[in-house]
Amino acid sequence: MPAMTQETKGMLLGVLGIAMFSLTLPFTRIAVLEIDPVLVALGRAVVAALCAAALLWRQRAPWPDPSQLRSLLITAAGVVFGFPVLMSIAMHDVPASHGAIVLGILPLATALFGALRFGERPSAGFWIAALCGSGLVVAFALRQGGGQLHSADVALFAAVLAAAMGYAEGGRLARTMSGPLVISWALLLSMPVLLPATLVLVWRHGMHGSPLAWVSFAYVSLFSMFIGFFFWYRGLALGGIARVGQVQLIQPFLTLLGSAFLLGETLEADNFLFALLIIAVVAIGRKMPVKRQA
Repeated sequence: MPAMTQETKGMLLGVLGIAMFSLTLPFTRIAVLEIDPVLVALGRAVVAALCAAALLWRQRAPWPDPSQLRSLLITAAGVVFGFPVLMSIAMHDVPASHGAIVLGILPLATALFGALRFGERPSAGFWIAALCGSGLVVAFALRQGGGQLHSADVALFAAVLAAAMGYAEGGRLARTMSGPLVISWALLLSMPVLLPATLVLVWRHGMHGSPLAWVSFAYVSLFSMFIGFFFWYRGLALGGIARVGQVQLIQPFLTLLGSAFLLGETLEADNFLFALLIIAVVAIGRKMPVKRQA
């Protein structure tokens, strides 16, 4: 039996990470209906950072060197602050199923950051597929908004850019530092900002919420903000940022199913149509050549 290639290992690890991330939108939607959206976004990172501190202490992890420290700060800006805050704000105003389709552009954005920052060179065919996928996402957002972009769509598009930046930076860093250490250091380095801001929000808004809201908060804290990155960053490191980033194409489907199960959101035909079209375009891009630096 032939040995599994690094790319295949990366794809499988990426799928595990995306499976955990796919429930982020519906659980965030549940939480922000009762808890302040920014408190959810920053508070989940504080909980994850406490877990990260325990992991770093247990492993006696050495302090990052200057180049790693810079990459970790960029990673934190994208996945600890930018994406959670913007996505939580958006989920207060639009259904999780809507957000799932708009976030379908994320694998293409991740590939773009991989090319700009780390010398990955997708082919012309890959970029044509990327542009087609982007056009489909914008068309869906306009259709849902009656010909106009909803303010939540602006937040979602900005969240995509933040996440793509954090995914690409962290995935590259995971080549020299394990995935768990990448997200752990990114979280811990964010604590001087996270903790005071979270305490102020708790003082202003309190901690009112139903058990279901807090269970949802626990999920996005432990799985969306921490454990999922163990698999995701390792997968990106093994298989390449542009290539493995394309496994995010399964996320809209999983999120749509999760939204229907957890929130009772209707699975409308046009949601599935756009999801299928986006997945088809990204799948075509997946087959296009991508050159990687050694």
